Amino acid sequence: MIEATPHIVDSHIPFVHVPPRDELSPPPTQEVQPVDKRQEVFRVATELFRQKPDWVTFFREVLGIDGVARRLFPSQDEMNELEQSEEYLQIQQMLAKLRSKGSPPPQDESEPTRVITVRLPKCLHESLRSEAHERRTSMNKLCISKLLQMVDNQLVPVD
Repeated sequence: MIEATPHIVDSHIPFVHVPPRDELSPPPTQEVQPVDKRQEVFRVATELFRQKPDWVTFFREVLGIDGVARRLFPSQDEMNELEQSEEYLQIQQMLAKLRSKGSPPPQDESEPTRVITVRLPKCLHESLRSEAHERRTSMNKLCISKLLQMVDNQLVPVD
């Protein structure tokens, strides 16, 4: 089981340090079952959530590229299985609660903001703008919410 050690980042927001991948891997003779791995991701997420970090820190440590979920579920097929679980749904709910607090993400070197340009048809843009207005949120927050949701592989066209 992972020993999570609390740390304080520059902005004085606590987060759980997730050990490197090799410390998460089971010994060669012991195979970790998918349920155990899901429960471990959920345990780390719950511990971190209790510390009330900003949502970006939570995402980075739990679901980000180097987060505990990607370390324990390294292939896309394994991540797809995690995304279908009750544990993942609860982690998504934790993330949504942290985002709803309205606290801005840290604006320091540890997590710089990136800008992307997305080409989309006018009708889709208008639909997003209307939905954001109805939800009383910004298009940016709405789009981030949509990007944080899992996407069925069958719904993503290949190039």
